[in-house]
Amino acid sequence: MNAPIKTPKPTQALPEWRLDDLYVGRDDPRIETDLARATDLNNQLVALEGQFVASRADAKALGTLIDQGIHLYEGAANALYGVGAYATLAASVARNDPRWAKFEGDLRARASQIAAESLFFTLELNELEDAEIEAALKAVPAAARWRPWLRRVRLSRPHELSHDLERLLIDRGPAVANWGRLYDETLARLAPKVGRETLTLPQALNRLSDPQPARRKAAAKGLAAALEEAAPSQALALNTLAFEKQVEDRWRRYDYPAQSRHLANEVDGDAVAALEAAVVESYPATAHRYYALKARLMGRKHLDYWDRNAPIDTGAQRSYGWDEARGMVLDSFQALAPKFSTVAQTFFTQPWIDARPRPGKQSGAYSHSVSAEHHPFVFLNFMGERRDVLTLAHELGHAVHQTLCRPLGTLLADTPLTLAETASIFGEGLVFERLLAEAKTKEERLTLLAGRIEDGLNTVVRQIAFHRFESRFHDARQHGELAPEEIGGLWLEVMGESLGPAIRLNAGFENYWAYVSHFVHSPFYVYAYAFGDLLVRGLMEARRADPKGFAPLYEDLLAAGGTRTYVEALKPFGLNPRDKAFWAAGCSQLERLVDEFDELVG
Repeated sequence: MNAPIKTPKPTQALPEWRLDDLYVGRDDPRIETDLARATDLNNQLVALEGQFVASRADAKALGTLIDQGIHLYEGAANALYGVGAYATLAASVARNDPRWAKFEGDLRARASQIAAESLFFTLELNELEDAEIEAALKAVPAAARWRPWLRRVRLSRPHELSHDLERLLIDRGPAVANWGRLYDETLARLAPKVGRETLTLPQALNRLSDPQPARRKAAAKGLAAALEEAAPSQALALNTLAFEKQVEDRWRRYDYPAQSRHLANEVDGDAVAALEAAVVESYPATAHRYYALKARLMGRKHLDYWDRNAPIDTGAQRSYGWDEARGMVLDSFQALAPKFSTVAQTFFTQPWIDARPRPGKQSGAYSHSVSAEHHPFVFLNFMGERRDVLTLAHELGHAVHQTLCRPLGTLLADTPLTLAETASIFGEGLVFERLLAEAKTKEERLTLLAGRIEDGLNTVVRQIAFHRFESRFHDARQHGELAPEEIGGLWLEVMGESLGPAIRLNAGFENYWAYVSHFVHSPFYVYAYAFGDLLVRGLMEARRADPKGFAPLYEDLLAAGGTRTYVEALKPFGLNPRDKAFWAAGCSQLERLVDEFDELVG
């Protein structure tokens, strides 16, 4: 019999969400009502098929049709997103329950079939010329509000397929998505054996920052063994989805695997390349130097990979209770602007947060926006550590952002990943500033600086390394399926480059790629974390220069949702993310933290 799963004391009174605001259970009749509503709205939209192109010569008629069509499209999406969100949220805390897995899979398939009926809509809009759409928007002011959404739709214009091929991809979508489901369920069933204990994946990962070296090593070895066992199925899922992406990319005439993600994020490939280059150039001055300093501080020449996030203070580690973490986050948000704290407070007074780790609950953290008709829900695994407090701030930053832009409606509130991470990382930064300001001793300051530097390295350097791993994997997959050992070889190569010579990548680390679910669910997502982090460093500098003037500009940025490109959104702050020097400046800020750490180490 497995030993019972143990959780730290601070997790004993943690909140679990209630999803009643969506539905009360799998058999809630409102689910069928909302699916029927989506079907009806979709059918009304389908009745307009052909009229958009037919009206291209009449600007006023076309503008009226565009406004009517997008309202119907958004209404159907709201109904489907609500049902889909419920399935995802409920299943994410019950990955060990096959009933929820079936419910989620069946609903995904049904929603996909309903949405497929309106496939013609964006295809027909993209048959129109830019001048025809612009004339229609000028002729009907009510339609002009949809200009940002239309801009994003038309980004895919050169890569669209015929109606039948697009429908085929939609119809196959749920089956393809089951590879992601297999990946998630494999991770949820992961049970690393650590001594007499059997841990969950989140608990094993959390123990890699335990103050006791023996406990870190045991957790790392147990996790490595569990991942080695899981690696064949995880590799199969990754290989299969990469091949599916290859085929679709070829048909859509994308030039390289990350191009579709760049279009979705509304960023230039050159800007991402400049970001990557700036971060890679910073490796020696940031990651390599910091880990060498940390090794020296710990009396070592090298650190094993399980020591990378080890606390430098091996005494009793500061533990945070839920109420304390809540107070720190709310006070930090209040210092930025009262509205941010007020919005965040609602998530604590309402049952909208699920923080308690438990068997079957998947790892990670997120804030799910659901749709503009509903409030977001926040998901995390709170273990009482400093990083958990920062994670809470991160996800509540997302939740505040999602709440502020809800009045725009679901389509216009949808924010590209590069800007969607801005509020979350800013939230983390605010809490860290508070922690550092309250530090009373040199040792406490040193510990906090180490944590902040490691968070920066994990968000910037590590995520760019993940991006480079994905790029190399997808390039190699063009020539055939990769065995788990080959994937592990790429992983070791890229992670070794980023971490530097002070980190020893011991046996077992080669399979740690197998728990990074972004590679399966959102290919090339990860650079958005580095993008957002370095943007936030620029924004925090702007706040230091003018705290009072900053808050309304920042609130306006968040409330604008996806209505502005990242260049437009950052222009009021005097920031130009197309300039490589901008990214290098952000890396320099991280380097200055390492300088301060070096001085304290002495």
